Amino acid sequence: MKLKNQFFLILFFSSSITFAQQKGTIAGVVIDASMNNESMPSVSISVEGTKQGVNTDGQGKFKLELDAGKHVLVFTYVGYQTLRDTVDVQGGKTIALNVAMMSDAQVLDDVVVTGEVRKDTESALLRKQMNSAVITQSIGAQEMSRKGVSNAAVAITKVTGIAKQEGTTGVFVRGLGDRYNNTLLNGLPIPSNESTSKNISLNLFNTDIIQSIGISKIYTVDDYGDVGGATVNISSKEHVGKPTLRVEIGGGLNSQAFRSDFKRADNWKRFGFYNIKTPTSINEYPFQSRWTPKTVDKPFDYNFRIQGGTGFSVGTEGRMNVFATLAHENDYGYEKGTEKVIGSTADNVIADFRDARKYTYETQSTGMLNVDYRINAKNRLKWNSIFINSSSSSVDEYNVFPKDQKEQLQRQILTEQNKIFLNQLLGENQLNERFSLDWALSYGKVNADMPDRITNVVSLGNNGNYEYSKNQAGENNRYFQSIKEDEFAGRFAVNYALGTGKLALGYTGRIKKRDFTAMQLNIRIHESGIAADMDDIDSFLNASHFSSDTQAPNSFDLITSRGNKNLATPSIYNAKLNVHGAYVNFENKANDQLTYTVGVRADKVLQELTWDVYPNPAGMSFSDADVDKLFILPAFTLKYALTERENLRIAASRSYTLPQFLEKAPFQYEAPTYSSYGNSSLKPADNYNVDLKWEQFPSSDELFSFGLFGKYIKDPISRTLTNAASSTLYTFVNGGDYAYVFGAELEARKNIDANFSAGANLTYMYSRQELDPEKVTKQSKETLAVNFNTDHDALQGASPLLANADITYKTNAGKVRPMIALVGSYFYDRIFSLGSFGRGNIVEKGYPTVNFNSTTSIGDRWEVGLKLNNLLNNTVRMEQENTDAHVEVYSYKRGVDVSLGIKYKIF
Repeated sequence: MKLKNQFFLILFFSSSITFAQQKGTIAGVVIDASMNNESMPSVSISVEGTKQGVNTDGQGKFKLELDAGKHVLVFTYVGYQTLRDTVDVQGGKTIALNVAMMSDAQVLDDVVVTGEVRKDTESALLRKQMNSAVITQSIGAQEMSRKGVSNAAVAITKVTGIAKQEGTTGVFVRGLGDRYNNTLLNGLPIPSNESTSKNISLNLFNTDIIQSIGISKIYTVDDYGDVGGATVNISSKEHVGKPTLRVEIGGGLNSQAFRSDFKRADNWKRFGFYNIKTPTSINEYPFQSRWTPKTVDKPFDYNFRIQGGTGFSVGTEGRMNVFATLAHENDYGYEKGTEKVIGSTADNVIADFRDARKYTYETQSTGMLNVDYRINAKNRLKWNSIFINSSSSSVDEYNVFPKDQKEQLQRQILTEQNKIFLNQLLGENQLNERFSLDWALSYGKVNADMPDRITNVVSLGNNGNYEYSKNQAGENNRYFQSIKEDEFAGRFAVNYALGTGKLALGYTGRIKKRDFTAMQLNIRIHESGIAADMDDIDSFLNASHFSSDTQAPNSFDLITSRGNKNLATPSIYNAKLNVHGAYVNFENKANDQLTYTVGVRADKVLQELTWDVYPNPAGMSFSDADVDKLFILPAFTLKYALTERENLRIAASRSYTLPQFLEKAPFQYEAPTYSSYGNSSLKPADNYNVDLKWEQFPSSDELFSFGLFGKYIKDPISRTLTNAASSTLYTFVNGGDYAYVFGAELEARKNIDANFSAGANLTYMYSRQELDPEKVTKQSKETLAVNFNTDHDALQGASPLLANADITYKTNAGKVRPMIALVGSYFYDRIFSLGSFGRGNIVEKGYPTVNFNSTTSIGDRWEVGLKLNNLLNNTVRMEQENTDAHVEVYSYKRGVDVSLGIKYKIF
């Protein structure tokens, strides 16, 4: 360790010797996007706030030499939209800058509209990737539109090494799941909207509010250190160009949900805004909505949105761009299949959930305001506000055959609502030729509520009819859950141009607080043999049959999940997370080919939890859940330019992974077919990362790359089965001393001809974690016991093979301009949960998906889109891999989603 630290210090200080101030170069070409991308001679290019400038030559090429620092270039040509681009010039370094200009049909008397160079195009993002000193990947609005991507969760699964796992809203990066990843908005953390997740659900961010998504699978010291897989940074959409106003309406259906008997909750709200009050007394019947669901005749999806932006001058130097969007969409889904709970042998069927039917109705309402104020050439402010309301109302029904019990009918009706409000203020200040500031502040608030969860279980009686079970409190219940989370975050960096390099000193911090509350009210039936009708539960469970007299015939009363007759303190946990980090980083261009960065970060982490839950975990104390630690995180990257369009890159770093709140809080969450609870003794994991990558950019929108990566993880965290006789019960453990992952990634984007383009990426990886049950028992002070089936296994969620591919046809000629894309993906088998006590791993079986997307522009104002998702409609399957046989424990079909949309550009 001493040798490693000395190496970093020697390299850092030897590179920090003051060099003579050098100029940097900006070179590129300007093309006419209105005339088949022909080159544009005589375009005027000026440096804002100075007298420097140049005109493009006969081939549209230009070259500028400028002092190191940020400069705003202004591109002007009579009859064309004026464009501006901010470029960070570094001494001795050449930046390739290609610009596409559009004619402005509304230009009169040589007056032009001023806009910004678009940074969400595939060519602009590839240019950024090529010039970056560190390894990075991005997907922008243009590529998302081409591939028919609807939200951020789907978008990043098109990137090499990233996949989505069944039953989760997060993603797996190189086999590492939610706890190992980090989600940012404009470089600032976002509070989570889900009790079971560290990160916010990425499907909440639809493409209306996304300019681009950056994915960094390496660690750099200017970022938050709690990351082992990837940092996903969503850049909110900004206005670019002349004023615009667009409206869109659309509709669609799911091939399986479009049925006449689709079920929905009684308290269903079309727009997803609920106002369900949690009961405050059980001395009288407290419920406002019915137990029995309603039916909908052939449900139909719809969406509408309006978005627009404008830009205008402020004073002699300033400019302000404003962008706003308002959108709402809904989605009906239906799944039919089976589930099982299997013991240690294939014939030990603990519970068989047959003829399972899942009806879902989801909504999302989104509003965003983005204001970008460029005060002058050296100072800039941005304000970003986003409000998202998402809801889900589901009805899950099962025919259940428990072991050694009579047949049952089960139903769970679940209502969820998440409200997220984010506010950000960001600033850039160029103090002089050498000094610049980059800073940002944010406040995020989340209310994630489960305002009503209804569970009904009835059993087949001796007379052949279904009945309620006497005194089986908990079979029929209502559950209420609330999460309130607040997060303050900020970053501040001072950048100093130092010879051929740049020195950065910075701070990042986040203060997060979560309050979790849950309460369950159980129905206690007073008499045996009461008939039950699942199509009319309310004929018995209603106010007229409520009685506190346990001897009263044909009646029931309410008790809490703690067994209390009166309302008691609900189950709660409170969590706090404070992270304060300081870093120093030096980026240097040693010569025309070699650029490197070297830095170190120190993160002080304090995570605290307290709880009062039922059942109360014996032996688990608040102090077990605390994390109070200082992490020292070095990082190094190297870029060697083999040619102007070909790079070889190396990156190495150390980072860490904190357990999620719910993974540590010993609260037991129950679903119809499984349960899970936290483990307060979980420790953070330490991650050691290394990457090697070759990349080539044949043209502005073409790419070939090949990379190798490896990760060594100390104290990895995994989900595992526990020894629960009658259900599937999960918990979370540091299953062994270490784990490792290594693999290879391949990516290609190629223009076949003027109209056709294709892309593909492939990831192969191998993972292994050591498993030690004695370590788990000792670490938990004997409050937790597991019995792994082997002494090693693959990492949870790590698929050995991931693949994505697409082919696109596009034309810009004529009045009718179609764009057609076929997009496919595939993943190989991956572990959903580690096995224990003889029960094998639960493995999600791999399958391919194929989506079709078509967008046709008609004239200058109309656009018609058609999407067909999940065309193959493969069965989503999981198997439990016992030693005697592999048994299917989960099997569902999702159906094909069809949607049609129309956009109209008002101006």
